Amino acid sequence: MHRVIGIGGSVPEHCPCGTGLGYADCCGPLHRQERQASGVEALMRSRYSAYAVGNLDHVFRTWHPRTRPDDLVADAGLVWTGLEILDVVESDETGIVEFVARHRGPAGDGSLHERSRFEKRAGRWVYVDGEIAG
Repeated sequence: MHRVIGIGGSVPEHCPCGTGLGYADCCGPLHRQERQASGVEALMRSRYSAYAVGNLDHVFRTWHPRTRPDDLVADAGLVWTGLEILDVVESDETGIVEFVARHRGPAGDGSLHERSRFEKRAGRWVYVDGEIAG
């Protein structure tokens, strides 16, 4: 699968993932590899924030090796504007997060509604794949 992601630019004061916390205390430590995601929702939020701030390294690092693309292409015209978590299901080794991610681009406003699958690999959560919802 080949993903196109938007670049948000500078590091924000408030975390783009929508928790209401500051970026430095929320997703920032995961992006800087100071800690691992505590569960699938935290990983999903950190991946969304990585898209929003243009941190492709975090996105690549948290993608399961068997399903991740060889490269990630950033779309400079796409800006991620909001995340809504709809459902979270997590067991010891697998999880699902359903979300809607909103964006703005040259074609106007849009959204991505996905059910993402996650697995625990070597003790840490990774994104496996997602099913786009209609």
